[in-house]
Amino acid sequence: MEKPFLTVVVPCYNEEEVLSESVTQLTNIIKKLVMNDSISNNSQIMFVDDGSKDRTWELIKQYSESHEHVSGLKLSRNYGHQGALLAGLTAAHEHSDCVVSIDADLQDDVNAIIEFMEKYHEGFDVVYGVRDKRDTDTFFKRNSALTFYKIMSKLGVNMVPNHADYRLLSKRALTEFLRYKEENMFIRGIVPLLGFKSTKVYYNRNERFAGESKYPLKKMLLFAVDGITSFSVAPIRLLLVIGSITFLVGVVLGVYAIVQKIIGGVVPGWTSLIVSIWLLGGVQLIGMGVLGEYIGKIFRQVKERPRFTIEDNVFEMKCEKNKNNESLV
Repeated sequence: MEKPFLTVVVPCYNEEEVLSESVTQLTNIIKKLVMNDSISNNSQIMFVDDGSKDRTWELIKQYSESHEHVSGLKLSRNYGHQGALLAGLTAAHEHSDCVVSIDADLQDDVNAIIEFMEKYHEGFDVVYGVRDKRDTDTFFKRNSALTFYKIMSKLGVNMVPNHADYRLLSKRALTEFLRYKEENMFIRGIVPLLGFKSTKVYYNRNERFAGESKYPLKKMLLFAVDGITSFSVAPIRLLLVIGSITFLVGVVLGVYAIVQKIIGGVVPGWTSLIVSIWLLGGVQLIGMGVLGEYIGKIFRQVKERPRFTIEDNVFEMKCEKNKNNESLV
């Protein structure tokens, strides 16, 4: 039986401080899997440079020349973590029998990849890396993440709790995944929709090896909003409920005002007027904001612009080189 070609996709943005250790640890894993006859010797670690401003791409090219299992993909500008991950998965699709995605910061235990491959050989098309604990997270991040998963569950979105973007996809799962053409790709919400045979591998999350987190609070909140609006129209329905309640309150206040006018109990004042203006104005602005979020997604989707642009593809060159070498043997 032919050994599967594994590609490990690693999105990178300004990761020069951690890149050396990432290459070392991931290369060791690839070598172990090759020695165990679990994967092909041509398997690759693809570092995707997401428009980094430091020496990340320069280092990736150096490591690709000195390490047989290391290659890279350079995007023309910063497309964000999900865009870089999508670019890597798309580039890996043609040559790979299975793909593992992992962040460059080494917080996800690379040793879990060995168990990923065991599950793959058992016939699983999707293997989720799930954090066994969140001890390394701050109190806010831990609880906000749990709240987000609960909200998504209430909205009917099937997500795997404590799972980020550390997973394995088989060839057919990746093929099906790439059929999804959303402009705003919320990958961890789409993968469970594929429906293929899946399982989980639990691991302990480590501290970031070096550098700073590329997901500050602002990006986390935008990511959460993107996930909710990509999979549910519940916010719009909530606006309908709020609008209906506000209308009913207005009717009641209107009846009350008429009654007070008839019995002569009206006291002129600005308090009720100001409160009404602020209440209705706030509801309207919230409504416009939520509708604007959905309209903005439609606006970006209908233009059908490319979701990423590749500037340099060392991965493709290495795969072609290995294929030519095999044909000469």
